[in-house]
Amino acid sequence: MLNTILPILLFAALALAVLGAARRFFMWRRGRPAQVDWLGGLLKMPRRYLVDLHHVVERDKYMSRTHVATAGGFALAAVLAIVVHGFGLHNRILGFALLAATLVMFCGALFVARRRLNPPARLSKGPWMRLPKSLLMFAASFFVATLPVAGVLPAGFSWQSSGGWVLAAILAVGVAWGVSELFFGMTWGGPMKHAFAGALHLAWHRRPERFGGGRSTGLKALDLDNPKAPLGVEKPTDFTWNQLLGFDACVQCGKCEAMCPAFAAGQPLNPKKLIQDMVIGLAGGNDAKFAGSPYPGKPLGEHGGGPHQPIVSLQGKALVDADTLWSCTTCRACVEECPMMIEHVDAIVDMRRHLTLEKGSTPNKGAEVLENLIATDNPGGFAPGGRLNWAADLNLPLMADKGSAEVLFWVGDGAFDMRNQRTLRAFVKILKASGVDFAVLGLEERDSGDVARRLGDEATFQQLAKRNIATLNQYQFKTIVSCDPHSFHVLKNEYGALGGHYQVLHHSTFIETLMQRGALNLGQHKGGSVTYHDPCYLGRYNGEYQAPRAVLKAIGIEVKEMARSGFRSRCCGGGGGAPITDIPGKQRIPDMRMEDIKETGAELVAVGCPQCTVMLEGVVEPRPQIKDIAELVAEVLIEAEAPQKKLVTQPTAVEVA
Repeated sequence: MLNTILPILLFAALALAVLGAARRFFMWRRGRPAQVDWLGGLLKMPRRYLVDLHHVVERDKYMSRTHVATAGGFALAAVLAIVVHGFGLHNRILGFALLAATLVMFCGALFVARRRLNPPARLSKGPWMRLPKSLLMFAASFFVATLPVAGVLPAGFSWQSSGGWVLAAILAVGVAWGVSELFFGMTWGGPMKHAFAGALHLAWHRRPERFGGGRSTGLKALDLDNPKAPLGVEKPTDFTWNQLLGFDACVQCGKCEAMCPAFAAGQPLNPKKLIQDMVIGLAGGNDAKFAGSPYPGKPLGEHGGGPHQPIVSLQGKALVDADTLWSCTTCRACVEECPMMIEHVDAIVDMRRHLTLEKGSTPNKGAEVLENLIATDNPGGFAPGGRLNWAADLNLPLMADKGSAEVLFWVGDGAFDMRNQRTLRAFVKILKASGVDFAVLGLEERDSGDVARRLGDEATFQQLAKRNIATLNQYQFKTIVSCDPHSFHVLKNEYGALGGHYQVLHHSTFIETLMQRGALNLGQHKGGSVTYHDPCYLGRYNGEYQAPRAVLKAIGIEVKEMARSGFRSRCCGGGGGAPITDIPGKQRIPDMRMEDIKETGAELVAVGCPQCTVMLEGVVEPRPQIKDIAELVAEVLIEAEAPQKKLVTQPTAVEVA
């Protein structure tokens, strides 16, 4: 009986799975074209899955081992089940191999079930609660059905002759349940959908350079010269097809939700739900059946859309509300944590671009800031001629006068902020003490364009970037150094697409280099305990975590690390234009970060970003003092004493006589 039923169930489920795969593939292909390495991506997919993806999953040891056992056991069991029970190759060795695979899978599924007994809030419930049962049923059914093949039951055993009709029927139901969920459901939208879509997402990822230990964080440039190219994303089908594939790969684990500062602050953003909304929009429907946490303050069932309908409507309800998109600080905590390597920030900025460029709808002070950038080359609208006022007494060398220098110091728009001017002056002090050949652009420097790009104004960003590139290309220098991680990131990772390729360093990295060269004579920090706040655009965007800590250690500071530090550092709330759009929540993000700081008991916070300084100093006192790394180094700098000149006086008339 089972020898007849099992092949029918297996091949029927496989046929439906293939049909579902084709249907799903053509659904993704509704998106805009994207260049991918079709065959090369598929060939690289196993390594990306087993190595690159596993590095991310390995951060959660429990789920890492559970995933290895469950997914590995299932993959092997599925292949062997098709060979043994589908094609009827009843080989004893294959039978034992199938028993071992199903046993490993069963053990892994037990841990999945244990996790679901009291699941964390970030996990989606609903259909996902049945997944452990389906995994256990698949493993147990094929284990029992394979016992005769492996010779564990007597030779010539048959379910019918042994009077096992009832057990055989139960096994048939169990197999049907298992293959329906794990084969058929994998391509038709069940909880196992991520296994199919996720594998192809790794093969044809939008950022293949992320694999093999690489890093890719710069936003993709719009082709503004092509009149047919959409200015951002208005509807789901405006995304590239491999972006849509990436959305469909979401496993709904909620790790992005747990790390999102906007969600924690009660702002109307949940990155997990946003990705699921894109899937809903592509397939058509509403969010009533979403089984996870809603956007804070936004009930389920009131939003919906279709593949060719606007994602955001300024007139009424649509798939997503505009303030959901404007809540994002672009900190990339969601991207860093995602075990499927989905690019949430890319999607959010793509949708912002449409709102800004096509609709002219940037909330609160957004429009004013963008107008300032166009009119005065800085977001604050300050007179451009005042860009060097902070250094009037420093006699800074200008590139226009020198023509070349070893280091170009990119000052940034902190030049207009009195608080950040202290950081700039401290860094100039360090540069002069080290004897480095440096210069600044002075009045030739313009805003880097970071804020414009994050607010979706790609046109203003490209205009600013091209003008800066034209200026930079007039001069000779080896390295650009900036105290602002946002300018550092844009110059390093986003100007290249527009023709500006430069070696760019953050000032903490450059100071560490000076220390290693022995170019600085430093004393030791005499203050109290210190913690360090990792800026998002220095850490998660550019992977620089050690240089700031090495600098602090070199001046006698032992950093008291926060619970959320390094790649899991909590955003200060200052990125992505968030202070400009100012979407309200239940609490402020910098207040939450200050609570993290206070838990360490530190008396001082070392920072490496002017945005972080502003946001953290905006927290109501009492609170620890905030100082940039450059300020701390400058305070302990032992400057060489200038040689004393012999006083020469004019002889008196008496002496002459």
